[in-house]
Amino acid sequence: MNKYNKLFSPLSFDKGISLKNRIVMSPMTTWASNEDFTISDEEVEYYHKRVNGVGLVITGCTHVMANGIGFTHEFAGYDDTFLPSLTKLANAAKSGGAPAILQMFHAGNKAIPGLIPDGEVVSASAVSSGPILLSDKENLPKELTENEILETIKAFGETTRRAIEAGFDGVEIHGAHGFLLQNFISPFFNKRNDQWGGSLENRLRLSLEIVREVKKVVSDYADRPFLIGYRISPEEMPQKTYGLQDTFILIDKLIEENIDYLHFSLLDAVNQKPIDSEFSDEPISVVLNNYVNDRVLVLVAGGMTTPSMADQVLDYGISMVAIGRTLVINPDWVELVESGQEEKIDSNLKLDTVEDKKIPSKLMAIFEALKGWVPLESKIL
Repeated sequence: MNKYNKLFSPLSFDKGISLKNRIVMSPMTTWASNEDFTISDEEVEYYHKRVNGVGLVITGCTHVMANGIGFTHEFAGYDDTFLPSLTKLANAAKSGGAPAILQMFHAGNKAIPGLIPDGEVVSASAVSSGPILLSDKENLPKELTENEILETIKAFGETTRRAIEAGFDGVEIHGAHGFLLQNFISPFFNKRNDQWGGSLENRLRLSLEIVREVKKVVSDYADRPFLIGYRISPEEMPQKTYGLQDTFILIDKLIEENIDYLHFSLLDAVNQKPIDSEFSDEPISVVLNNYVNDRVLVLVAGGMTTPSMADQVLDYGISMVAIGRTLVINPDWVELVESGQEEKIDSNLKLDTVEDKKIPSKLMAIFEALKGWVPLESKIL
C-alpha cells in the first residue's frame, strides 16, 4: 500500500464522472498559443507529457470574449472558429484517460490593451486596475453597460457550448485572481449603483447569473455528464475590501445552484492563515472546508510541491488537490509518488531538461521574466 493512499483513492462526482485519484493538474496559463490564439503544437505536447498520472485535468484559462484576454499567447474560446483548436486541446488534455475541464474567464481590468478591440479595457467601474503581472502600466477600464454585462453572461454560455462540442468533460468559471468576476465582487473596483453593484447581493449577481447561464447551456446541449466548477480567491489581496464573510455567502449561493465543485486558489494551501484572525487561527484551507461542510466537493490549489504537502491538505478534509508548478518541473510527479520514488521530485527546473519535458519556448521566456516563480537551474553549477 502506498503511504499516500489518500492521494490515490478514487473520487466520484454526483453526475457520475469518476477520478482515479485526488490529484488535479492545476489550471496554469502556458503563454504558448499560436499568433491567432489557437492551440499550438507545443501546447499539445506540453499537455500530453503531464496528463497521464493525474485524476483530473483543468486547462489554463480561455477568454470568452475578444476583450477578455489577460495573457499574451492565450488560446481563445470566444468564437466558433476556435472550435477546432479547442477540440485539439480537449483531445490532448484527455489523452491520459482523466476527465478534462476547460477553464474560462474574462480578464476584466487586467486585460491587455494591445490585444483587444480598440484597446478598450472594461470592468465593473472606471477604477484603475492596480499593478498587473508582466506589465509596467495600470489599466483604467471603461465601465460596462447593462447590455454589455448581459452579452458577457451569454459569452460564458457560448464558450460552454463550445467546450461541450469540443469534447471536454466540464468547465470551470474563473472567479478569482482579480479578473472580471472578482472586479464585480470587490467594493474597491465596483462602484456601481445599479443592480450589479452596491450590496453584496448585487456584487455577486454577475457570478451567479453566469453560473445560471452555463447550467442552462449544459442542460440544453450536453449529451453526457458535464461538470461545472467555480474558482474563488477567498480573500481580496491587496485591497482587502472583501474577505471570508462575503466568500461564505458566495459559497452558499453557488451550492444552492448545485455547482459540482468549488476551487479555492490560495498562496499556501498547507499553512496560509486567514487575514481576519477572528475566524480562526487554523489554516484557511481548514476554515473553508469546515464551512462547506461536505455540501460540495472542494479543490484547493496553492504551493503544494511534495506529496506530503498534498497529503496534509487532504487530511484537512479537502476532496482534491491541484498541483501546478511542480508538475511543470516534474511531468511524471504522480507516477514518481505512486511508485515510491518521491526523492526524484525536483524543486528546480534544470535547463538541460526543458526540451525533454516539452515546456514551450514562450513559457520558458515567462519563467525567465518572472524570476523565482519557477526556480531555474543551469547545467553548470
